[in-house]
Amino acid sequence: MNQLKLVARIVEKSALRYTPAGIPIASATLMHSSEAREANTVRQVEFEISAMAAGEISQRFTEIALEQPMEFTGFLARKNRNSKSLVFHVTEFETHLLD
Repeated sequence: MNQLKLVARIVEKSALRYTPAGIPIASATLMHSSEAREANTVRQVEFEISAMAAGEISQRFTEIALEQPMEFTGFLARKNRNSKSLVFHVTEFETHLLD
């Protein structure tokens, strides 16, 4: 199963674009920061990941304010057929309430 759920903030986003088939695509860079327990120690985890949303969700995705903590759900796929780089394809999101 390829499913990813991630709490992150949008730190950069591009204008809405359209595929040749007319499908709207929204792209952004997400920043994640958290602590994780590994080998009985607490580890600080921080990374950026490229993300995109396609279709109906894309317009709402572009309206998310920068730096707003959100919970994103989706899957990972190659950027394109010949690439080794991964992109997070967002299929759902909601505001993340701080603990």
